[in-house]
Parts: sequence; C-alpha cells; structure tokens
Amino acid sequence: MFSRNNPFRSRTRQKRHDEPVRSGRGVFTRRALLVMAVQAGVLGVLGRRLYTLQVVDGGHLRQLAERNRTSKRLLAPARGTIHDRFGVALADNKVSWRALLMPEETTDIPAVIERFSQIVPLDEHDRARIERDLRHVHKYVPVTLHEFLSWDDMARIELNAPSLPGVLVDVGSTRLYPFKDLTAHIVGYVAPPNEEDVAKDTTLSLPGMRVGRAGIEQTQEASLRGEPGSVEMEVNAVGRVIGEIDRVEGQQGEDVRLTLDSVLQQQVLNRLEDRVASAVVMDCRNGEVMAMVSTPSFDPSLFDSGVSHAQWNEWANDPRTPLVDKAVSGLYPPGSTFKPAVALAALKSGSVTAHDRFNCPGYYDLGGVRFHCWNRWGHGLINMHEGLKYSCDVYFYEVARRCGMDPIQAVGNAMGLGVKLGIELPHVRSGVIPTPEWRQRHGFHWNGGDTVNAGIGQGFVQVTPLALATYVSRIASGRDVQPHLLRATNDQLSSLASLDGVAKVDLPPDYLDVVRGGMFAVVNEPHGTAPKARLDLPGVQMAGKTGSAQVRRVSRALRESGHFNSMNLPWEYRPHALFICFAPYDNPKYAVSVVVEHGNAGADEAAPLAKFIMTDALLRDPASDVRPPAPVAAPATEPVAEGAQPANPASTPAPQPAGQGQPDPGAAQ
Repeated sequence: MFSRNNPFRSRTRQKRHDEPVRSGRGVFTRRALLVMAVQAGVLGVLGRRLYTLQVVDGGHLRQLAERNRTSKRLLAPARGTIHDRFGVALADNKVSWRALLMPEETTDIPAVIERFSQIVPLDEHDRARIERDLRHVHKYVPVTLHEFLSWDDMARIELNAPSLPGVLVDVGSTRLYPFKDLTAHIVGYVAPPNEEDVAKDTTLSLPGMRVGRAGIEQTQEASLRGEPGSVEMEVNAVGRVIGEIDRVEGQQGEDVRLTLDSVLQQQVLNRLEDRVASAVVMDCRNGEVMAMVSTPSFDPSLFDSGVSHAQWNEWANDPRTPLVDKAVSGLYPPGSTFKPAVALAALKSGSVTAHDRFNCPGYYDLGGVRFHCWNRWGHGLINMHEGLKYSCDVYFYEVARRCGMDPIQAVGNAMGLGVKLGIELPHVRSGVIPTPEWRQRHGFHWNGGDTVNAGIGQGFVQVTPLALATYVSRIASGRDVQPHLLRATNDQLSSLASLDGVAKVDLPPDYLDVVRGGMFAVVNEPHGTAPKARLDLPGVQMAGKTGSAQVRRVSRALRESGHFNSMNLPWEYRPHALFICFAPYDNPKYAVSVVVEHGNAGADEAAPLAKFIMTDALLRDPASDVRPPAPVAAPATEPVAEGAQPANPASTPAPQPAGQGQPDPGAAQ
C-alpha cells in the first residue's frame, strides 16, 4: 500500500534504527561513572593512606627508619668537683672504659649476655645487677655490662662485635679522691644508685651515674649531679658503631669549694698519728672549718667500684669504727671542758658571782653520797677564776647545785652544746644536756646527784668534737658563729664566709671575760692544769680547758686508797682525753677541739696535741685571703714529760700540785 519512497515509512525505520544506539550510549555512560567512582575511591584510600604515612605517622616512621642506621642514647653528665679553699681537688673525675648493652638493638638479650660473659667474665653480683637494670629501665636506655675495662677487654669486645649485637664500648668517668682517707669523712663517697634512687629519678639509671652516700657528696648531691646529655651514632647492619652523627654534651654538675685547707688537714692527721681521735680547727670569727679529722679513716674510692665483703666486714668489725665520723657523730662526756658553760650559766642566772668562794677539801658530800675531786688533797678556798684554772670538781659541784640544770641547759644550748648544728654533713648528732624534764621523759627520777655530776660534764651530758669547737669559738669571739664547710659554689662565695654580720651571743661581755680569763690561767698561769699547751710562738698566747671523761665507775674504796691510776686500766676502760682552746688570746682567730678516745688525761694527751695543731694553724694561717706559704716545720709531736721544761725558757711552768695529771673523774660514789 505504501511505496518505498513513503516518507512516513522512512521516518519510522530511522526511528527504530536509532533506538539501540541511544540505549548503548546510556550503558556506556553508567559503566564509565562506576569505573570512575571505583578509581576515585581507590585514589582516596591511597591518598588517605599516604597522608597517614607521610603526615600523621611521618615523624614516627622517620624515627624508625633512622634507627636502622643510627643509635641515640643519653649521656651521664660529668659530676661536679670538690676543692679545698685554695682550689686543690678533693674529689675529681677520671676517664674509664665500660661495656654497655642497648636492649632495643638486640632480639635475644640473654644470649648476648652469655656470649659477652665468655669474653669478659661476669660474676654473680654483675649478673644480678644487669638483670635488675633490665627490669627497671626503658629499652632505649643502655645497661652497663662491665666497668673499668682493660685494653685487652676492649680489643676482644671489638673483635667479636658481629656476635654481640647491641654491645658497645663507651668512655665514662670514675670518681677520684686524691687524698683518700685524709678527707674521706668530710668529702664522703659515691656509689651506684639503688632501686629506690632510680624510682625517684629515672635519669639515675644511665650508665655511669653515681649517687653521693656520705659527706659533702651526699648533702650537695643536687648541685654536684648535673644534667644528662645525648649522643647519636651511625651503626651498620650488625649494630657496630661506624661514626658519631651528633652529640649534645650534658651540663656538668656545679663545682663546690670547701672551707678546708688540705695542707692543714694533713698536718692535723700527722699530729693524731694512729690514735683513735678527732680534732676540729675552726675560724672562731665566722665558723669556717679549716680542718676536721677523724681517725682511723677509710679509702672512699673503693665504693665507686664496689667494696668487697671482706673489706666491709673488716671495717664493720673494727672496734675503732673507721666508717664513723667521730667529729660530728661521736658522742662523748665533755668532762671538765663543760665547766666554762656551767660558770656562764651561774653568772647569768645570778646564783653565783665571779668572786664567791667555796672550799674544796677534796670531796663533796650530798645526800649521803660522796663526790670526789680529781685532786684528793683538795684546792682550798677558791673563786671562779681559780676554779677554772685548777679545774676543781668540788667548786663546780657547788656551782651546779646552786644554779640548777635548766639554766645550764639554756646557756649550753646557746653556746652550741646539745643542739643540732647546721653544718653541711649528714648524720650530725646533737648530743645531750640533760634536765629533770628530759630524765622524766625517759622514765626516771632526777636527783641532786645528777645535777652535781652534770656540773663537771659527766653523767648524762654528751657532746661532739664539732660542738666543742663551736662552743669555744663562741666563748672566744662572743659571736653566734655557725660551723660550716661550704665556702663557694661555682666561685659564688657563701654569705657565711663574711666576718661581718655575725650576731653576738646573748651573754654580757663581762661574763665572757671571766671565763676567758680562767681559760687563760689554765694554760699560762702557775699551777694551771695545761702548761703543756703553752705556745712556743713569741708574743702569742693561748687559752684553753682540759677535760678527762670517765667511761666507767671507780669505787670509793679504790679511789680513797691512794693507789688508783687509770693508766693501769685496759685501754677501753681508760677515760677520754679532751682539750678545747683558742688563740691568739688578745685577738682570737682560731679555735681547736681535740678528743682522744681512752687517752686518759686531757692535760697529758689532748693538750699537747692541741698546742701543736694550733701552732700549725697560726703559722700557716689558712684564713688569710691569699694562699699561705708551704708548710713550715712544726714542733715535735711527742708529749713533754711531766715536770719537763718547755721549749721556751720564758714560759717555764710552776710546779704542779700533788695529783696533777690525773683525770677529772667526779663520778658519784
């Protein structure tokens, strides 16, 4: 019906032909969009991952990559040094070599330690320490395997480096004490930190770190320790060090300068020789301690590398107690050296005047108990000046009874006795000046006998040699000086070094003059108890006070028999010998205290030693602003025999009364 050229038909065919073409394009478009979406998603995931790797975790991943070729660790800082007042090193550092283990650089720590022990032997103590350190430190903190390596040890370690991943040889330092036992009690020593130390400060786990355990090393630990540094090293595939990339040095600890004069310290030690004793030399104007010796002593350097059990047992079982600083921790009855404090207390309380006289028949009866004077023939009718000069026990029995213990304690405390002194040392003991209230706190009753016995420095009275030096310094200068050892830190002078601004003691100058005069008479007037302490220096005079402190009771029958001599007792039962002094008398500069354990009589044993020590101090004069000259020849240390003439003919002492030279017992019978 329709021709081939029918336009309607043509349009119909064209429309049918076009429909599948349009359908194919639609399918293609949807697939393209799907592919593009997938691609965009993949790219998004990749982008996010790249962002995470490069931006978020970039720093951490860079550190991990760096660890493949570098090793970074903290460095222990150099410890500050300790010097005497003239810059002489008392504690210094010495280079040493050690083997370290980096825990993060090995996968089998026990195997590495075992291989290392075959090269450098490790004892049980070393293994226990390594195991403890590995438990308590982070993996990036090195652990010390062995210290103080020899050259042979280092060569073997380097030769076997491929089989010792994480092990390296490092340079460190060890503490050096040039004067060894001379300054051990003052300077102290260092030792490796324990678990308690590390728990308080994790930097102490670093190899080579040491902690002060005694003396200045302990009290000035915060100043001496310093701040740690770090070092970054390049290593190869087996962990062997190729080179150093970067180093940040730690901040060294502060340098500490003490008031001590090392030369005078040595001179004092030479004077004491092998006695069990202590001596203190102090500038009585400002409290600087010029020398402080306690014998016997020990070598502090042994603690840095570890003290053997045998050595420790030897020290611990030695009855002479070498580890104890007797100058600040030793407690002794002061004996007659306490009498000046009793005199000052009596004057201040108004119970006795300097002119009051009391009779000494050689004994003192109180409540049915007899107390003896050291001179069994007695001293007769005497006043305060003579009581100090003759060291009469009976005179001070009566003075103490009239005064009472509370005023005696108050003045004693004001003069530095029975109180904690703020010197820069650990384990400083305060001593005791007893009172009725103190006695009651301990569950006992106080009686009159306790008072009179304390009046001569016996009974419950206890002091340290440092307290005695402080006490005589305050008597001499009239100033409330505080004993101290720290002179400067990093060349910054301590305020205590000044001679100005020290407060005066709360005592009238007239009372101090009475006591000073009595102490002058002890050394320089006829029949004083310490002619052996008289100085041989032209124009220089010294004032002092003897003391002998009993350590056991002597029966009344034995004492009155006339045959008692404490020198015949075994050494450990003999009285302690004490002496305190200051010089020059007219312009006091130095104060000295000497305590000789079981030295018997202070006049015979401690007084000559104090004379020689004071002579050394005056000739050397370490308190001057410039370095003093080299040590000069000092007088011989042998005590002068009783009744012998002194070196200075102009200073010939008068004959001594009968019984002179015996200790001041004064114990209740």
